[in-house]
Amino acid sequence: MDLRERLKLRKPVVAPGVCDALTASIAAGTGFEALYLSGAAIAYTRLGRPDIGLVSMSEVASVIALVRDRVPTPLIVDADNGYGNALNMQRTIRTFERAGADAIQIEDQTMPKRCGHLQEKSLISAGEMAAKVKAAVDARASEATLVIARTDAVAVEGFEAAIERAELYAEAGADILFVEAPRSREQLAAITKALGSRRPLLVNMVEGGDTPLASAAELGELGFSIVIFPGGIVRAMARTAQDYYRSLHQHGTNEPFKERMFDFTALNALIGTPEMLDLGRAYETYEPAAKTRKDDAA
Repeated sequence: MDLRERLKLRKPVVAPGVCDALTASIAAGTGFEALYLSGAAIAYTRLGRPDIGLVSMSEVASVIALVRDRVPTPLIVDADNGYGNALNMQRTIRTFERAGADAIQIEDQTMPKRCGHLQEKSLISAGEMAAKVKAAVDARASEATLVIARTDAVAVEGFEAAIERAELYAEAGADILFVEAPRSREQLAAITKALGSRRPLLVNMVEGGDTPLASAAELGELGFSIVIFPGGIVRAMARTAQDYYRSLHQHGTNEPFKERMFDFTALNALIGTPEMLDLGRAYETYEPAAKTRKDDAA
């Protein structure tokens, strides 16, 4: 079942954030139906920097390809603002789709963009963004590739303007709508009331962000179809890494930390080392067909 068909079911899709092939394989192995490749998570892990528009289109495309090579799970990809105008948007859509994205999220911020939960964002006009949405829809090779239109207008122009923008983006052809950073449960409910009959809706859960945290079940009851947790894995990894390095620096050994780590064998089991070695052995030699027939005749 592709993502478009899955969204017809009532139960919301929970898409955890991933930043590379390792986190994608772990998340997929846990049983999630979709994954969310976060631009912020790529900035955090590859650059060690904030989500302020520093990551390039080609850097994201390379991560998509690595994740897709590792797991078949439907992949929702954060494409920021398409890295430019409508023509840049079309190139981004084509590149990400070829790399393996199943759904591509685009937003109405200016360049350079900012994380949706940072302040002092600025937006392009609603008309320009609607044209970019249409350009994205026109550029995709398959209608199975979904275009997600995000608006950051709540923090810039107000809640009502955000709803109006989302309606315009739906009219321009967006498959899924995403009103970023609503500030209360009342606003969450108002989003689904205003837009739920138009398109499937995506909602973003960010620990410490502007939107009050809720469970996927609660958000599904409100009417959201996709719930993403984009940066949670990096926040968890960063906290664990900080504790690990402090412990190693203090003790000069991993002994005090070993119960919080995979050992060498366990990590190799997780990433499939035994299976990969077995597969490699299967290709160590090749018996030509002609020689096999000659041996059989003898």
